[in-house]
Amino acid sequence: MEQKITGSEALMLALKGEGVKTIFGYPGGSIMPVYDALYDYTRGEKKAFDHILVRHEQGATHAAEGFARVSGEVGVAIVTSGPGATNTLTGVADAMIDSTPIVVIAGQVPITALGTDAFQEVDLVGVAQPISKWSYQIRHAEDIAWAVSRAFFIARSGRPGPVVLDFTKNAQTELVAFKAEKVDFVRSYVPYPKLKMNHVQEAADLINQAERPLALVGQGVELGNAQDELIAFLEKADIPAGRTMLGLCALPSDHPLNVGMLGMHGNYAVNLKEQECDVLIAIGMRFSDRVTGSLKTYAKQAKVIHLDIDKSEMNKNVKVTVPVVGDCKESLPALTALIHKADHSAWRASFKPLDEKERTRVIEPAIHPTEGPLLMGEVVNAVAEQTKGDAVLVTDVGQNQLFATRYFKYPKRRSLCTSGGLGTMGYGMPAAIGATFGAPGRTVCCFMGDGGFQMCIEELGTIMEQQAPVKMILMNNNYLGNVRQWQDMFWNRRKSFTRMMNPCYELIAKGYGIPYEAVTDRKDLAAAVAKMLATAGPYILECAIREDDDVLPMTPPGKSVEEMQLETLPPAPPYKGGE
Repeated sequence: MEQKITGSEALMLALKGEGVKTIFGYPGGSIMPVYDALYDYTRGEKKAFDHILVRHEQGATHAAEGFARVSGEVGVAIVTSGPGATNTLTGVADAMIDSTPIVVIAGQVPITALGTDAFQEVDLVGVAQPISKWSYQIRHAEDIAWAVSRAFFIARSGRPGPVVLDFTKNAQTELVAFKAEKVDFVRSYVPYPKLKMNHVQEAADLINQAERPLALVGQGVELGNAQDELIAFLEKADIPAGRTMLGLCALPSDHPLNVGMLGMHGNYAVNLKEQECDVLIAIGMRFSDRVTGSLKTYAKQAKVIHLDIDKSEMNKNVKVTVPVVGDCKESLPALTALIHKADHSAWRASFKPLDEKERTRVIEPAIHPTEGPLLMGEVVNAVAEQTKGDAVLVTDVGQNQLFATRYFKYPKRRSLCTSGGLGTMGYGMPAAIGATFGAPGRTVCCFMGDGGFQMCIEELGTIMEQQAPVKMILMNNNYLGNVRQWQDMFWNRRKSFTRMMNPCYELIAKGYGIPYEAVTDRKDLAAAVAKMLATAGPYILECAIREDDDVLPMTPPGKSVEEMQLETLPPAPPYKGGE
């Protein structure tokens, strides 16, 4: 007679078959059968997984995101129904907009109770559908093998993203003769579109004729593991390249063709040169509003080539001259084969006066100040210098994120975890936990502001229990700093509810048994950073930051990128949104 197992154990075998080794989760009533099965698969002869008990379900999804970002694998979170499931939705939305492959498995009431407003019942599939690549309800144990394999295939293939599985309690307890399935095809889902060589030729012709080409490099290069192909393309055509925030690791910081970070708080030269180039080559990026500024004026002089795996990105924000739809791992070599060896040294040299202007007026004062309170830029620079490019940078959201991404260095791949598109405060600490499991041999440095730190403060419990070696750099300016900066610049300095009353972080660290040090004087900064990095396990380094430290340069919201300013100007009229 064929041996049967419970649906919960079938889930364990299906996850094992997908190569899962780390799970982030939080138990509850509707997922209890799964957790009972998980007990055997986290110890003894059956051990297949490490389960990390988070302190909040949102933390589980962010930890899964951090794990996925640095490892290149699919992150996994398991939670219960109702509020357990809805708590994950911020992480699901974050993963969707940033193309991060995670699978969230949530408990659900039995099918006999669906639609009855049963305890902790919620229509998770309906709620998750707009913010996930696929959401599906597993109603019977016989569907588990297929659903799990399909979920992982969809999450990791093509443009990656989150998948949500709603797992009814009856399916968890039903008996089934488990047989592994391998889904590698879904009708109407084309994760890797066929490359159109006529479009590649059109793109090559434009590049061969260009006098002032500029490449814009996004995270799609890293997601497609096409960093080598990118470098070969850029070097053959001698094309300077700017990187989006999420694309910072796609091209090493010290590569001679790297001309800086794009966007509202990116580097001065590359943003202004977008308005001078004659051919703009966008590679694996989505022309976010934070990159383009006002679309009415953005790069109107340029022919635009867009390489992306997702057809829906073509002409979505910026009118494209030549769309090249396909995996950049394939499209970049095809393009490289058709372009001519070029020399654009004069064009590249034109960036240098603008770079020097930013260096003297913004960068040097930010990272090497001589007086006054500590600045965020110098704290980031101090950590970057001592980690020598080997660390993984994790940030929360706000000024800490903008300073950290600007002044950290990225010689290695998969070295950045940050919430780009959704801008999720509270992302940093749980994502850093996930990163320590996804890249266990690397130092993980997590920069947070006092606002974001308190949004995810409960995950200090996870760090304590796991002794996750997260180096937490708390940049405390007693404000919701980014909002405060906008209030100062655009709202007549009316600081409406942005000043923070903060707790004693030293006592909090002591309560969790985490080593702590505070820095208030820059003469102590280097030694404090060295001590933090030399200490095994987790660490909190609190830095007292000047309260009115502003992130510069900045393109004011709704303005053209050539209006990027290098200094804080007198308050502007209140920003009303739009253009």
